[in-house]
Order: sequence, then structure tokens, then C-alpha cells
Amino acid sequence: MRPFCIGGVMPDTAAVILAAGQGKRMHSATPKVLHRIAGRPMIDYVVTAVRESGVTRVVVVVGHGADAVEAAVGGHAKCVRQMELRGTADAVLQARPLLQGDARIHDVLIAHGDCPLLTPSLFGELVQRRRETGAMIALVATPADDPRGYGRVIRDADGRVSAIVEEASASEKEREIREINAGVYSVDASWLWEHLPSVKPSPSGEYYLTDLVALAVSEGSRVYAIEAPMTVTAGVNDRAQLAMAEEVIRERIRRDLMVSGVTLMDPRTIYIDAGVKIGTDSIVYPGTFIEGSTVIGTRCRIGPHARIVDSRIGSDVTIQMSVVESAEVGDRVQIGPFAHLRPGATIEADVELGNYAEVKNSRIGAGTRMHHFSYIGDADVGEGVNIGAGTITTNFDSESGVKNRTVVEDGVSLGSDTMLVAPVTVGKDAMTGAGAVVTHDVEPGTVVVGVPARPLRRRRMPPA
Repeated sequence: MRPFCIGGVMPDTAAVILAAGQGKRMHSATPKVLHRIAGRPMIDYVVTAVRESGVTRVVVVVGHGADAVEAAVGGHAKCVRQMELRGTADAVLQARPLLQGDARIHDVLIAHGDCPLLTPSLFGELVQRRRETGAMIALVATPADDPRGYGRVIRDADGRVSAIVEEASASEKEREIREINAGVYSVDASWLWEHLPSVKPSPSGEYYLTDLVALAVSEGSRVYAIEAPMTVTAGVNDRAQLAMAEEVIRERIRRDLMVSGVTLMDPRTIYIDAGVKIGTDSIVYPGTFIEGSTVIGTRCRIGPHARIVDSRIGSDVTIQMSVVESAEVGDRVQIGPFAHLRPGATIEADVELGNYAEVKNSRIGAGTRMHHFSYIGDADVGEGVNIGAGTITTNFDSESGVKNRTVVEDGVSLGSDTMLVAPVTVGKDAMTGAGAVVTHDVEPGTVVVGVPARPLRRRRMPPA
């Protein structure tokens, strides 16, 4: 037997993932394998599991929505097209030109792209068992309370696999069998490429990969089955099954985070995407959504009822009942409740953003305070700035259609209801009075008041 280690590199194993089907029961213009689960298309889960099992040669067979599926797969696998959707055996045959000529490949893993719950350990075990037993084919069988719609695993009197019968071709007695074919195989590579062309079309005209089992048995070759539960092998054919798969994957994500040192208060009410990373000793409270490629540091307090998307959050940050989208947040920042960081916001360390504070495409310098009811857009705000309630950057020129930038330098104090009409710069340590409408640059250290704002005096600075 060739050496093998689950999780190690398997240079003599290739994988073929079947992703050509339309998925009519999804009732969607989106190809089935591109429907998202916990922030990622389901095909990504299968490709990732195969690669994490140690397989480096991965081929995805595409058909319906081929361009979109190929774009989603990217550089993680080679793609080939099944021009006519003529069944699973024909689909695997499309991968033969890419794999047959490589003498290093002894095993071919085959799986479906609509089975996002498959795990690296299952793939590794399947290859290992085929090698240990000398079987020509090893497959995964799953016990099912409701086997309708699935192929049945047929065994002989000694319990050995003798055939896989698709439901459409099954007899009444065979339909009573509750052991179903999960559609996951490890096959001897040379034997596979030699025998695939021998598969005959079914009455419907499709070429079933499952017919290879009967071919192997008829030649006296062994077919070995390992068992795995539905929580690992379940496929997705409709929106209800999509929701069930998402529930399993989200539970895996939550469990992994808790094991790694993250506290989740009432885990089932917290929704975290597959690409999210959270540091140790952070606490996530109920009703929180953390999505995309978000990275959160250590000792943070997130939620309740927060939504964070594709953002980088530092350590010792508090975000409660607020929305953070495509933003960067430094250490020791306090956000919320009811704040909104829109794309392009950069919040430096020790900033306080209170209720109904909104920041878009702006930098807020370290130690700045913006406690309530303010909007900062397309601006560069310095360090140690006080932004009074009701402060607004009027950054959009409705006549030119141009968004202009505002610059607020270090140490500025903006009085309540200040309007900063961009483009404008407020100099270091300057101050605006309540209700000021600033239409021209303000000199450093100057107090301006009125509509439009005009210089009143030099600012008296508080004692250091």
C-alpha cells in the first residue's frame, strides 16, 4: 500500500468535482453550486475540503452557467466543460484528458459540487480505505430516514456492495432500502479511465456513474463502502436543503470559534461567515451578524445586534447595535449604539463614536470623539478632535455632481450643528460656534461663528 496520511499531501490522487447541473428545483437564475452558504458559494466548500485533504490536482466539471462557475472556482482548480448534460459518467469523462496521461495519479476522488458539508477527513478516509482493502472502488454510504430521490446501495448476502440502483430504476423492494449512495467515490485511476466509456445509457439517455459499481463487481473486483451521516454527505437540491446545510456549517463555525477561545453568548442567535477570524477573549452577543472577510482582534465586545461586513477590527474594541461595512477600526475604539461606518471609513485608536454617528470614506484620527447625531463623509479628521452633536460635512455639490473633501486638523473643536461645506480646511486647534456654516478655510487657533462662519477671536485653549 502506498503511504498515506489524512491531511497530508496526496500527489498520487486527483479529484473530479461535478458542478455542471442547472438545479431546477432551486427555481433560480443562479447556478445551483453558486448559491451562498455562510458567505461562500457551496462549490467553494467542496473544493476547499478536497484540497485540505491533501489533493493538489482538482478538476471541476462545469456546464450550466459555466462562465460564472469558472470565475467562482478561480485558480483553486482546473475547469472543463460538459457541453451536453448527459449524466454523471459523461461528466467525469470530460476530465479524462487532463488526468489520464499523468502516471503519478493512482486514485481519483469524485464528488458533487452541491454537497457543501463534505469534510477533508472523509475524503482522506475514503482513499485510505480503498488502498487498504484493495478495492477498485470505495464509496460513501449514508443511512437515511427518508431515502426518496437517492440511489440505493445494494448488498449481497455477505453484506458486500454489489450495485447502486438509481431510484428511477429501482424495484419496490429496492426502494425500501434506507442505505443511500452519497455520490462520493475513490476509484483506481487506470481502471476508471478504461471502464468509463463502457457505461451504457439509461432509458432516459443519461450515463450513470453508479453503473461502474456493477461493472467492477461483474469482473470480480471489490467495491468497498464506508459510512458517513447525512450531516456530512447531504446534498442541496432546493432552498429548504440549502437552509439545512447552512445551519450545519454555521454550527461548525461557531463551535470552532468557541474551541479557539471566543465566547458566543447564545450561539444559535449569532451568524458568522466562514471567512471570519476572531481573536481570543472576545465576546459576541446575541443578534449579531459578522460577514465576509472580517477580522476581529482580541478582547473585543461585539453586539448585541451588530452587523460587521468585510472589516478589520482591532483589539479591545466595543461595537454595540451598529453597522460596520468595509471599514478599518483601530484598538480601543468604542462604537454605538446605532452608529454606521460605511465603506472606506478608517477609525484610528481610542476614538469614540456614539449613537447615530455616521462615517463614510473618511479617516477619523486617534482620540477623536463624535458622540452623537453627526455625519462625516469624504473627510480627513485629525487627532483629538471634538465633533459636536449635529455636525455635518456637506460633501456633495449637486450642480457639479462632485464630492469634495473636508480636512479637520488636530485638536479642532466643532460646535453643535456645524456645517462644513466642502472643499474646506479647518486648521489645527480651531473652533466653530454652534450652528456655524463654514464655507471658507479656517486659520489654525481661530474661533469662527455665524452663517456664513466668520472669525470672532483666537481660541483660548484649556490648561494642559
